[in-house]
Amino acid sequence: MTESTFTHASVSTSSTRAPRKRWSPNSVGLIVVAWLVLQIGGLFTPGLLDDVDSVYIQIAREMLQRHDFITPTIDGIRFFDKPPLMYWMAAGSMHLFGPHDWAARLPLALGVLALLFAVYALGIRLFSTVSPLEAPDRGGLYGALAMATSIGPYLYTRFYIPDILIALWMTLSVHLFLIALDRLREDRSALLPSLGFAAVMALDVLTKGLIGIVFPIGFVLFYLFFTRQLKLLLKLQIPAATGLFLLLAAPWHILAALRNPAISMPAGVGLPARAGWAWFYLYNEHIARFMGKRIPHDYGNVPRPIFWLLLVLWLLPWSAFLLGSLKNAFRDLRQPREAPLRFDSDIAAGYDTLTALQSSARSHEAALSLLLWAGIILGFFTVSSRQEYYHLPALPALALLVGGMLAAADRRPLSASIGVTAPINQTQRQALQASFWGLAPFGALLFVVCAYLAATAHTPATGVDLNSLLSTNPALYNLSLGHVFDLTSNAMGFFRGPLWTVALCMLALGPGSHLLRRKGRTFAANLVVALSMAGVLLAAHEGLVRFYPILGSKNLALAIDTARKPGDLILIDGELTAGSTLLFYTDQPVLLVNGHVNGPWFGSFWPDAPPIFEDEASLRQLWGGSQRVFLLTYNPRQREQDLSSHGKVIDFADSGGKTILTNR
Repeated sequence: MTESTFTHASVSTSSTRAPRKRWSPNSVGLIVVAWLVLQIGGLFTPGLLDDVDSVYIQIAREMLQRHDFITPTIDGIRFFDKPPLMYWMAAGSMHLFGPHDWAARLPLALGVLALLFAVYALGIRLFSTVSPLEAPDRGGLYGALAMATSIGPYLYTRFYIPDILIALWMTLSVHLFLIALDRLREDRSALLPSLGFAAVMALDVLTKGLIGIVFPIGFVLFYLFFTRQLKLLLKLQIPAATGLFLLLAAPWHILAALRNPAISMPAGVGLPARAGWAWFYLYNEHIARFMGKRIPHDYGNVPRPIFWLLLVLWLLPWSAFLLGSLKNAFRDLRQPREAPLRFDSDIAAGYDTLTALQSSARSHEAALSLLLWAGIILGFFTVSSRQEYYHLPALPALALLVGGMLAAADRRPLSASIGVTAPINQTQRQALQASFWGLAPFGALLFVVCAYLAATAHTPATGVDLNSLLSTNPALYNLSLGHVFDLTSNAMGFFRGPLWTVALCMLALGPGSHLLRRKGRTFAANLVVALSMAGVLLAAHEGLVRFYPILGSKNLALAIDTARKPGDLILIDGELTAGSTLLFYTDQPVLLVNGHVNGPWFGSFWPDAPPIFEDEASLRQLWGGSQRVFLLTYNPRQREQDLSSHGKVIDFADSGGKTILTNR
């Protein structure tokens, strides 16, 4: 059969078929090493953070202790904010390995590994025809390394939140849907990928609620609409898939509603006359949050321009190639799905006519899939309430766009292999320009800044606490990284080692990788970017360890445990998140002074809620009573004045701007 006998129809039924090329052991090894270094390497330090990190993990521990895996509780009080999968994962791991912080974190780290492999597999499917002939998995490899070493995915796996798992479920959903389409084009049954899609969507819903339906179903509908294939919905085994989805996702929702029915609510607090799990979780946590009217409003809302700017930050350093990747994707969308036949030019470029047709169809599929995926998620959060890490489910799509571009830039023209000088192609030129105008100056600038800060930072005097050198910005603390703004130039002496590490890594990441790319060593250049960024992230982790006393209270909890006796009381001066790590590390209930707000507020209206809320009067009464009291406070001097007339006030322990006062 000659090249001219190939028809567009024959290409359209086979060109988007998943490639038969298996995973490369070398690529798998690189991905695993990156995961081991960055994720497992940071599993054991620092301790849990106050706020959602320790709250979610303590909920999992209480599930184990209460043998109730339906109704989440924190400090014994119902907590309806999130679905249960994250709790179940941490509880299962702690059941196997013991109630350790590293054991609770392990499932999230394993989820990251699964995400990296899911990105790698999808990248092989989408970009095998544009990758170098000797390495058709390069697009997947680069996409996975971008996810492993970008700032956002790493930072937001330092504490236990579900968003990286949403990225995993979305990646799997997109891949399974494309596999289902392949099978339909080949007149085969799409039952298995459709059931897989339903199962993943159920896990998505059990991870973070109804967006687990909105994002994957939205992707399917928009994809079929833009490709004029809506009629294929009838062949996607919807009844069977719906049945499996309900079988997996519905039981917990039904049981949670039955065990937590509506009860009478107090008047004057903004709640309906009667409310239960269904009102709070289904309406308040989803619809009201989308409209910015959730009760209580205990979260920040990032302005839209900053939200979009953060997208570039979270994908650094790979976002240097994002503009070129987006240009290529929109160009591929404008081209016909079936390219015209080409001959001599294809042979000179290193692939035959059929491969060119396959590449065109696959490029169109990749561009449409990845742009839709990212656009649906970013568009949704642009019009709704948004936190600064809500980009995470869209980042695999953008990482794959970048990975595809870098893989195409790796292509070595066939003419070069026979000794004929060939000009660089358009994608190679784009990558080189992005490196020259983006990575090189970015790396050089950060090298200068970090080296200057490390060289000029004053060594802290003996006995000086980091907290004493920080500023305070309480208005920003409802953001996940709000404490970053507390850093001052005087505090940089505590971070001299990490700063030098970042400086040297940035020198390699920027100018170093650019020199390699100019010499045509594109694969080596990309590995240098990934390796250098791994060093930067390890330095960031070390900085987090040194900053930990500000963010967590493990040291104070361990100090309490050395002196605590049965019957002693532990109190937090303020809301639960001011010292929620005390719950996990002491394994004791805590009382909250003036803390009847936010997380445990709604659950406290149930008649069986333990009486954990204290006020000024009851605090003074406890302080002068017969029980020993440990009070965590951020205002020790003020508390000493308040309580000294009711009993002794002893400064028991201090760490990170927090003090434990005791009356014995």
